Amino acid sequence: MCGIYGITEHNPEFIQKFINTCKHRGPDGNKVWWDPDHKLTLGHNLLSIMANPQLSVQPWKTPKGNTLVYNGEIFNYYELKEKYNGKGFAGITGCDTELLAWGLDEFGLKFIDEIDSMHGFAYYRKDEQQLWLSRDHAGIKPLYYAKIKEGLVFGSEIKGMLDKVPNSRTMDNLAVSFMARTGINALRNTFFTGIKKLLAGETIVYDIANKKIVHTHRVHVRPTSNKQFNEEEFRQKVKKTVEMCSIGRRKIGVFLSGGLDSSVVAYELKQLKGEANTFTNRMEPNVRADEDYNSDANCASILAKQNSFNHKEVVITPESFIDSWDHSIYYMEQPVYNPSMSMYCSTNKFLSDNEIIVTMAGDMGDEILAGYPKYWKMKNPDWLEKQIGKTEIESWDDVLRLWLNRIKRPLQLTNNPISDDILIKEFRKCYSGELWNPNDPIGSHMALDCVAQVPEEMFSRNDKYGMAYSMEGRFPLATKMFMQYCLSMHTDLKLGPNKNDTKIFIKKAYAGILPSQIISKLKTGWTVPVGHWLTTSTSDKLTKFYKERTGEESKLNVTKASQKAGKALIPAWIVSDWIKRYSMTR
Repeated sequence: MCGIYGITEHNPEFIQKFINTCKHRGPDGNKVWWDPDHKLTLGHNLLSIMANPQLSVQPWKTPKGNTLVYNGEIFNYYELKEKYNGKGFAGITGCDTELLAWGLDEFGLKFIDEIDSMHGFAYYRKDEQQLWLSRDHAGIKPLYYAKIKEGLVFGSEIKGMLDKVPNSRTMDNLAVSFMARTGINALRNTFFTGIKKLLAGETIVYDIANKKIVHTHRVHVRPTSNKQFNEEEFRQKVKKTVEMCSIGRRKIGVFLSGGLDSSVVAYELKQLKGEANTFTNRMEPNVRADEDYNSDANCASILAKQNSFNHKEVVITPESFIDSWDHSIYYMEQPVYNPSMSMYCSTNKFLSDNEIIVTMAGDMGDEILAGYPKYWKMKNPDWLEKQIGKTEIESWDDVLRLWLNRIKRPLQLTNNPISDDILIKEFRKCYSGELWNPNDPIGSHMALDCVAQVPEEMFSRNDKYGMAYSMEGRFPLATKMFMQYCLSMHTDLKLGPNKNDTKIFIKKAYAGILPSQIISKLKTGWTVPVGHWLTTSTSDKLTKFYKERTGEESKLNVTKASQKAGKALIPAWIVSDWIKRYSMTR
């Protein structure tokens, strides 16, 4: 796991500065390389997971004289190594960079379809004067780019390229409007004018000589809805994907939320490795006005005791929430709607302090296994009519418009919000109807969530906060193999007749294996009771925090639904502090 950087000119000084800005992404080494013809400069920070760091130094010279910088893991590395053994691939180093370099040389863009990976890479084909930039199928690893006078600049993070991109510190109104409307910026535009991101599964081919993108390749995991459910087969697939994601020589920690998905990952890792180092959050002080915010922690504790996990609790307090606030904004780089970002940042630091280098989590489970109540609601004609004006999801445009109604009260982040029609038009450019399955409209919405919601919310925060502390995050339920397996099942196999009947087949598969408290537990968010803390806490830090942002001496006056009130306040404060932290202008 690493950081990659590049610019289409001879500029080692800029790339070295970029490397230094993002040194947290790789403490095991860094290197700058430039093309002898001065047409490209590449840089790399190394966090070594698989092989000896001395054998994995990048930029990597390929067998055919091309050059690769790579951030990621190929989870089917051993399968592909065996497949191509004796067919040209030497496999000397034990490093998956070697495999990727060879495969791109031999098979070109087709090799991207063959790997099951999380990645962001740049591959320079010298003879063709082409630069390929690629992001994995699920968008687990980020990659940003911008067109500039010199051609193209790119990197694993945004902050290092800001001064190179004209007007980048001006807020992009399209991105801001989309985030205000949906709670997530799922478009190609970032919040920084002129800086874009590769979408999940996207590879662009950039012509260095002509300074333009000449080709785009896209890898999709599509809903096919043609497979029947088999409990034993499903458990075997889970075991397989956990095994794929457990490769390497580094200690693994599991984010154990207490929900079903992370519990399954932790359980199967223990069966595979004989141990599981698990971590969960506990809120202090806890409150129960809306819900029990420690219910997840309690369930995680039951599972950990039953299976003898090496389990630790990360205590989250109003003080720790505030202490991590500035760091969470800086490392996240772009504002988010989620009020719990500070908690995620401090949790990653705790794992790092406990010598965890690789983490696992259950993210993507809800999107491929129908875990959210909204999927059940989509079966209700009356609910659909309120959302999109019709009683059935009949087209891909219906899916996009339904997705646009993610939050009930859009944030007021711009004085010039872009209309819904334009947002839909831009949304359609990013996510085509290739994900549409007329035989399973709800499954089509789930597939869109997989590439639009998860990368820009769950995976983004894991990468930013994990790499802030030099940790690699892996997601067994997001491997290409497992996603395709689950999305090949019709939604009817995942949802029952009643309101809370979600994820029914994974519940059946692990009934009697996991504690009943986890199997029957209702879906809850891994969040902090910030609304309650604002009204009840005696924390001087929290009181000061609130006063600085409101100018009020008294505490927030809210109803019993104070958590919802907190969720409404925090995103606006995140945007405001992000503007200050990155010296942005509207």
